[in-house]
Parts: sequence; structure tokens; C-alpha cells
Amino acid sequence: MTKTARRLLAVLLLGAAAQPVAAQQAPAAIAVPPLAFTERTLPNGLKVIAMRDTTTPNVTVQVWYDVGSKHDPEGRSGFAHLFEHILSRKTVNMPYNMINRLTENVGGQRNASTWFDRTNYYEIVPAQYLETMLWTHAERMARPVVDAEVFETERNVVKEEFRQRVLAPPYGRLRLVMDENSYDTLPNRRPGIGSLEQLDAATLADARAFHEAYYGPDTATLIVSGNFEPAQLNALVDKYFASIPRRAKAIPLTITATEKPRTGPRAVTAYAPNVPLPLVASTWRVPGSSHPDMAALEVLDAILATGDSSRLKRALVYDKQIATAAQTQLSDVEDGGFFAPTVTLAGGRSVEEAEAVLAQEMARVREQPVTAAELAEAKNEIQAAALRERETFSGRAFALGEALVRTGDPRALDKRLAAVRRVTAADVQRVARRYLAPEKRVDIRYLDEKQRPAGQADDWANPTPMPRWSSPPPATRTPLALAPEGQRQQPPGPAAAVPTTPPTMAETRLANGMQVVTARTGQVPVATMALVFTGGSATEPRARAGLAGLTAEVATKGTATRSAEALAAEMERLGAELDASVGPDGTVLSVTAPVATLEQAGAILADVARNAAFPQGEFDRERRQSLDELSVALKNPGALAAMAMQPVAFGSAPYGAVPTPATIGALTRDELAAYAKQWWRPDLATLVVTGGVDPAVAARTAERLFAGWQAEGAAPVLPAAPAGRAGKGRVVVIDMPGAGQAAVLAGVRTLDRRDPAYPDLTVANAVLGAGSNGRLFQEVRVKRALSYGSYSQLAARADDSLLVAQAQTKNESAPDVVGILMTEIDRLAAEPLDAETIAQRKAFLTGGLGRQAETSQGFAATIAGLVQQGLPAGEAARLIERIEAVTPERASAAARANLRHDAASVVVVGDAKLFVDKLRAAYPQLEVIPAAQLDLAGAQLVSR
Repeated sequence: MTKTARRLLAVLLLGAAAQPVAAQQAPAAIAVPPLAFTERTLPNGLKVIAMRDTTTPNVTVQVWYDVGSKHDPEGRSGFAHLFEHILSRKTVNMPYNMINRLTENVGGQRNASTWFDRTNYYEIVPAQYLETMLWTHAERMARPVVDAEVFETERNVVKEEFRQRVLAPPYGRLRLVMDENSYDTLPNRRPGIGSLEQLDAATLADARAFHEAYYGPDTATLIVSGNFEPAQLNALVDKYFASIPRRAKAIPLTITATEKPRTGPRAVTAYAPNVPLPLVASTWRVPGSSHPDMAALEVLDAILATGDSSRLKRALVYDKQIATAAQTQLSDVEDGGFFAPTVTLAGGRSVEEAEAVLAQEMARVREQPVTAAELAEAKNEIQAAALRERETFSGRAFALGEALVRTGDPRALDKRLAAVRRVTAADVQRVARRYLAPEKRVDIRYLDEKQRPAGQADDWANPTPMPRWSSPPPATRTPLALAPEGQRQQPPGPAAAVPTTPPTMAETRLANGMQVVTARTGQVPVATMALVFTGGSATEPRARAGLAGLTAEVATKGTATRSAEALAAEMERLGAELDASVGPDGTVLSVTAPVATLEQAGAILADVARNAAFPQGEFDRERRQSLDELSVALKNPGALAAMAMQPVAFGSAPYGAVPTPATIGALTRDELAAYAKQWWRPDLATLVVTGGVDPAVAARTAERLFAGWQAEGAAPVLPAAPAGRAGKGRVVVIDMPGAGQAAVLAGVRTLDRRDPAYPDLTVANAVLGAGSNGRLFQEVRVKRALSYGSYSQLAARADDSLLVAQAQTKNESAPDVVGILMTEIDRLAAEPLDAETIAQRKAFLTGGLGRQAETSQGFAATIAGLVQQGLPAGEAARLIERIEAVTPERASAAARANLRHDAASVVVVGDAKLFVDKLRAAYPQLEVIPAAQLDLAGAQLVSR
């Protein structure tokens, strides 16, 4: 049969789902609803923005300060970030970390972050706690306690964050190299996360001076979004904020430094430990966020690196296969940012090859206009991303706040989207020529430490002398202190609760056996269509671990009627995202798209599921890329520890298998095709459609797309016992010399997801390690500052699930963290849980479930997980009810029955010489495995 005949037959068999790209109708226009808000300014300078949404039972309260890392004092890089931690902790009327309890214990979440231009603090809570949250923000603005306890604890925590984000990952130091070489005179040259040396040099007096100089209502914007009454909000804002005075001696926030144009290229080389694949990058300066050229630069960025059909990915990853990843960073900040393409090489390729192709692609975008198709795809991608960002009330608040602090204009984001729609091909070429000229770049090579020539020191420092930065004057106000317990003002209580209505679900079954589940999760016109197949990695032969995952990945790279490039281009034209994921118990293929283009995106999803072609060239490339990605994970302590825990916990059973270079390398294209044919069938599938789409419309769409798909032969049988039999716990140390931090995991096998006691154990696990009020976070971070965070997860499975407690810490303190994790697991099993604790943890869990159900992707993921684990899809609407029914007695019984000390296993990945002797004293049975000898394919983990 000729290629043309095969193509014609496929079209006839599939109908619209397999039509060639040229035959598809043009996508409908993507409409992004503008941000709706009101604004006012109090006499003290506080800006107030309100965004009402009565479709949610929640509210977010956010304060955005126009104070960021660009304001760090001389010799104190990372200080704004450190102060972000400090201001989150204690006030005159709130003891240490009370804000966490006020938020999580009522079903909310909170956090804060720092960037070059701003620091933001936010909570998302049930709407009846609006006044409580406003009170906490007024406390932190007017009455913070900056004392030695807070300062020393948070400095140690930030140092652990530095180790976790910068020193531990193979490419973590790149952020330091990029900032240092992207700027000469702007303060953004300094690392926003800071340095260990400058953090150590900071003092409590520095912190008090920084607060007095920069923090006040006149540097802040309060954003409230969600379900509230406008008049009531105005009254509460006046009540809590109007009396807070402006800064007494206001220091201007404006940065007056400017960058001079570069007149010649420059090259630097940086070395770091445990870098598995070389990386090359170039960085150019771009203007500030308010500049009219930023819209065209955003389009240019999308053309170069967004989606599989983007230029850099096509040239470097797909066509020439020089790279395993090609992406860009568009640093869109107030005073001037940078544009930096980064290329992580494929195994066996040279930096010279990558640099040459990267230079060619950058020259092409300067010298030739982009095509009309590229321009349209880029605009659709940007508009669709904005639509997804605005799906929730909190997403809209974050979007507005981020644009506001970069531009000073709350309407800046809508103006940018309008400007993007007006960008022409000539605009793209013009900004490429103006900003990305070859003489204006700095080229960066990032290599493994072992490649450093003998005796050569680091040479990645910017040769331009570092400017000196200003420092605020010493604080003059009397430091505040926590009031005695009987004299503290108490936070206001909740108002009347706003009723919570879970998404309405509908279920049908097609004649071919496929179950169809629909649910409306919101009003914003964005939706997710997820196709869930039972099976997953537990169905793989152990010698072929990674088969299911590679099958799903390669399936998205071409069908009988769509090449990989055509498929990617069509998805991007529709403003849609195609995703494939595999877990132990199932495979999920999904698309998220504007409702206007959902059916067209769903047709591609159907084509992939039914007609994935698994082209040999795409298979070869994806296998090589999987091997490269695996090489990166094996050099990251946290990722490697998570991988090793599986064979440690499940031994030789299916759940214990993890992909390795050997198992991935042994796979063939035919094995992938056979796996998809065996396991991807309508009678093993559930189609989930969620989002801002009418359920009846979604059901009819499902019928049109999938009713014609018929299963062939008998369905395969799922593994009977993928978890195998539980054995005794092990203590394993994987020695990774040079690791910047140690990853510590403690794991216990527990109930399968269908067990009636699973909700009870879920609540018990929340006591142990869910959120910042979990016992692990309190013991490891709050009390001892040994880690940036410590948590536990209960990973649901169809057979035995796995409860894992984890933290990352400096190598020397790994034994201490192991002891804490094991002690807290034992304590949870031994001590009865009280009613107050259980009520608080239940609220935290149900609040999270409610927020997840407000997004199309979140609720689809919830349903998909239940289906894979053997539960009915309708259980998604009853999860909150199941959690609320848990009693202290039931939670205690579940912990007591499942968390046996002798069944727990420990995995530590780090520089063993710094901790192994102390750990062996506590655990004489400890096994030490050099990372170079590690064999994840075997249950014993040692290569033979």
C-alpha cells in the first residue's frame, strides 16, 4: 500500500479526528476577558485594588511591596529575600508563625516571594476569613517584631534554601552566572537569593534599618480578589490600614542607574560539580517592562522557544538533535531585563556544535522576517496562556499584581495583550536586530567541574567592576516586641460562611465501553480533556522500565496523518497544550485549550490515542532525550533519592521498578507500538472533560470524537499485586561526592487507595507533614532551621501506597534530620490524636481540595487519579465529605496500624564523608552505595 493510500484509509476510518492539518477549519479567536477591578488610594499612600468574584467561596488577600532584591543594601545581596522571611513570622500580637496557623487551620494557604522589583505576601482562604487576613497584613505592615530569634532562625532557613535551590541541583549555580553577566550597572546583577557569605555578614541592625527605610503603606498595594461585599471590604480596609503612617523618612525606590550598550561580545565559562551535560547560553539586555518594544520581544520569545514547533527546539532538539533541551528566559522587569536562550546538550554532542546552531538561529531571526504562521501561533500561545492564568480569582490577582509592580499600571497586562495582538512580522525583526545584535551578547558555557583545566580558577565573573550600592540609614524607631499573652489583641473571628458547591458531575458510557465524565469547574472559557487509561508503569516488564512513559511521550510526536512538527504547530495554533503523563497505575493523555478551540484540540487528542505512528526517528530522539534527562536526575540529590526509594520500598515487585539508562536504552520502537495497542483501548479508558464548558456540550463532543473507536480482542489483565510483599525496612546512603546538600527520605508502605481507612490515614499524614503546620515542618524548619521545608506525602496507588517523609539539609545535619523524621513517624503511630488537631488538619485538606476543583486541570487530575486507582470517578465529588467524616479515633487507628517503625526505610543521598559515621552510629545496618556503582534496576541497588 502506498503512503498516500495509507493516509487516505486512515482519514476514512477516523473522520474528523484524523484530518490533515490543511483540512482542519481555522481556529476560533481566543478571547481573553479583561481584568475587572476597582481601585482607590488611602491618604497614607496605600493603593487598594478589589476584584470581586461571587462564583468562588474563597478570597485571596495580597500585599505587594514595591521593594525587591534591587534594593538590597551594599554587601547584603539577598537581603530583601531574607526580610521576606522575617516579615512572615512575628508581630506585636502574633507569636512566631501564628500566621501559618490562622491560614492553614481554616482551610487556606499562604506564602510570600521576592523578585527584583517586589516582595509579595498572600493568603487564599474561605471568604468568611477576609477580615482575619486583613488584620494579619495590617499587623505585619505596622507592628512587625524583628528580633534575634526571628533573624537568626530565618537566616539559617534562607541558607538552606540557597543550598537546595543553588548548590544541590546540577544547574543551580547557573542563575548566579546569568545575573552576574547580564548586567553591568543595574542592581539586578546581584543574585536575588543572596550568597552564604553575605547572609552570614548580615546583622539584626541591618534588618531593622531595611524595614524602616522601605516598608510602609506608601510602598504597598493591597489586592483583594474573590467573594466579598465591596462596601464591607472598604470599611475593613479603612479600619485596619488607614491609621498606619507613611514612612517617616521615605527613601526613593526609583533605580537611577542605567546600562550602557555593549559594543563587543564576551564569553565566560563556569564549572560546577555533578553537571551531567554541558550547557551553553547567550544573554542580551532588553528594556524595562513598560517599554513599547516588550510586546514584540514577548512574541519573538514565543516564536523561538514556546512549544515543540518553536525555532530553537526544532533546530537544536528535533532536527539536528544536538540538545536535549532548548529554552529561553525573558527577564521582564521594571528597569531593564535580559533575554537568554539556554541549550542543554544531548549526550555526546559538543558545545561548539550547539553554539554554532544557536548563533545561526539568532542570526536568522534578525535577518529574515518570521512567517505569518509563526506569528499567529505565537500570539495564540500568549493569549491562551493569559486565559489559563485568569481561570481563577487568585490567578487574576497574581497576574494584575505582577504587572503592576513592574509598570506602576494595574491595566498594564491588558495593554500588553492588546499590543501583542498588534505585533507584526516587521516588529519582530526590528526588535531582534535592535536588541539581539551579535556584538551585544555574552556567551556562557556551563560545564562539569571535572572539565576544569588544572589550576584554572573561576572566570565567570563580570570584568566590569561591581558598583557600590546605597545602604539605608540606621533605624531610629524603638524595636517592637511580642506583647505578653494577656495583652495581645486577638484576631477577628470569621464572618458567616459562604456555601461551597462542588462541581456538578455527569457520567455516561459510550457504546465502545469508554466512560465519559464531565464537570463544570468555572466560568472562564478554558477547559481540559483528559483521556485516562488504566495500567501504567506497573504493567511494564522490569527489564523495560520506562516503557509506558516513553510510549506516551513518543505518541505525541506524530500520527498517521500528522507529522510531529505539524501536530505541534496545530496545537500551538489552537492555543492548546498537549500533555502525556504516566504513573504506576495509569496513563493520562490530555489537552487544555480555550473552549473555543477545545473540540479541534480534542480531535488531535483522539488522533494521538488511536493512531500514534511512533516514527523511528522520533523514537530515537525521544529515547536519547530520556537518557539525557535521566542523567540529570541522577546527579540531583532530591530526584535520585525519590527514585531510589521505590526499589527500597517495593523491592522486585512492579512498583519497585524505575527507569534506568539500561532499561531505557534497551527499548525499541516496536515495543512502544505494541504497548499502546495492548493498553490504549476504549474499554480501558475514561474521558474526563472539565472547565468552563457546558457538560452537555462536552458530552456531545466526546461522542463525536470517540464513539467510532472500537477495541480489538480481549482486554489485558492488570497485575494482581504490583506492590508485592512488604519486607523489613532498610537504611541506604547513596554517596554523591560534591553534593551541595543531602536529600533525606523516610518511607513506609501503607493502605491501597480503595481501603475504607484511606481517608483516615490521609488526615493522619496531614498531621505529620502536610503544609507548614505539619509536625515535620515545625520540628525541622521552625524549631531547628535545618531545612527550607520538611513535608510528607501519601502517594496513592491501586495497591500499597507509600507514605514518604522528606527534607533536604546541609550534609552535616543529615543524621539529625533522619532522627527527626523517624521520631515523628513513631510519635504519630504511638500518641492518640486530639480533636482540635484533627479539625485543623481536615480544614487544611478540604480547603486544598476545594481550590483544586476550581481549575479545569486540577479537577481533571483529581478524577484521573481516582480512576487509575480503581475508584469510581464520582468519588471526586465526595472527597471533601470523606475527609470531614474522619474522627480523631479513626485517624489514630490508621496511623497505629500502618506506621510501624521496623517497616520504615530511609534513603539519604549526599556527600557521605560528611555524615556517614554519625548516621552509622544510630543505624549499624546502614548500607553505603557509591553513586557510581548504583544500579536502580535491581532491588539491592548495587551493580554487579
